[in-house]
Amino acid sequence: MPDTSATTVGCTCFTLRKLTRTVSRLYDLHLAAAGMKTTQYSLLRSIAREALPVAGLAARLATERTTLTRTLKPLIDAGWVVLSPGADSRQRIVTITAAGLDAIKSARQAWRSAQTELETALGTEAVRDLHRQLDSALLQLSPLLERSARHANED
Repeated sequence: MPDTSATTVGCTCFTLRKLTRTVSRLYDLHLAAAGMKTTQYSLLRSIAREALPVAGLAARLATERTTLTRTLKPLIDAGWVVLSPGADSRQRIVTITAAGLDAIKSARQAWRSAQTELETALGTEAVRDLHRQLDSALLQLSPLLERSARHANED
């Protein structure tokens, strides 16, 4: 008899992807009024905290460097961020511009509206619980990815 215990809860990856697409659409609807997408707003907020090399920013955001480079392109084209040379000639530092800070400021209310709508729909305590569970899952899963990457490099 086949073991079905692993499939009784369904595919976590698929469920999380559906949730993130739904939440992203909600935020994108609000942020469209400010002329940006959720990914752009989140990225601008991260860059505003600290200028970092592209690789460092990618690591902080848990994304691939090439994916980040593609996501940065519209922000650079809009004049919201710049890439400056780093200490190493191959290194590029991602820095927010004054226009980028203004873009964050004008989008903040749209983001707040999306956040409020989400909290109203799910309940503030449920959203807090969700954040705690997701943060815990990220902490537990990150070492698995690091081990897998080390094993892949050894092959």
